[in-house]
Amino acid sequence: MNGGLLSALADLVLPRTCAGCGLPGRILCRRCAALLAMPRPATPRRFPWGFPPTAAAGAYSGPVRPAVNAFKEQGQTELARPLGTALALAVAAVVCAAPEVRGPVLLVPVPSSRAALRRRGRDHVRELTTCAMAELRAAGMPVEEARLLRRLGRARDSAGLSAAARRANLAGTFRRSAAPPPGALLVLVDDVVTSGATLTEAAAELSRGAGAGAPPVLAAVVAATPRRLLGGRSGGDLRVVPKRSENVPDDPSGRLSGPVSRD
Repeated sequence: MNGGLLSALADLVLPRTCAGCGLPGRILCRRCAALLAMPRPATPRRFPWGFPPTAAAGAYSGPVRPAVNAFKEQGQTELARPLGTALALAVAAVVCAAPEVRGPVLLVPVPSSRAALRRRGRDHVRELTTCAMAELRAAGMPVEEARLLRRLGRARDSAGLSAAARRANLAGTFRRSAAPPPGALLVLVDDVVTSGATLTEAAAELSRGAGAGAPPVLAAVVAATPRRLLGGRSGGDLRVVPKRSENVPDDPSGRLSGPVSRD
């Protein structure tokens, strides 16, 4: 009995509902999937020093939040494909915004803690990375996975911590497991970004010892916590400049019409 038939039989016994809005039908309905097809700059409320230029496929709010949590915490692995497609869009957006790089594009999954891996029984970020790579390669972008980071120590639960406290909580928890290839464009990938502390620490470790002419470390996520700005709008244009020190948020409104971060 093939997988398609098994899936169809399962739908008869346990009809699927959208993980985002709960409507019967697909695991992620078209309306909810469309919310993850609008790449935009990820803009934490307070940019941590060193936050990398980051693109998100959608906002971590509304139906997107339960969909991501269903995949991450509730074991709905079927969501890896639509969420991986969203991650691929974010990767493409941030890579296209970067200066031209002749080296390879490497996706670097942010490693989960050992406790999280034991609790979930799987590495959900690597699942997303695999699906995103397949989408990007099908679109003609040659990308590879590079597991360049490992996680050390035991960070406490970050729930309820301020942005500064989250950064302090994660300090020293990432170590490079291998040196990045010279000239490679490194794109950190994760499921969501909220305070930006995790991506900041990971990017700092990847950037350690990099020469002045090395490409900036970038990042891409499925969704980012939306930042409400004056006028009720959020987002802007993502632009990455070659010089690392110029990737800073210099717009007082927080809209990314100029360089986006510093590391």
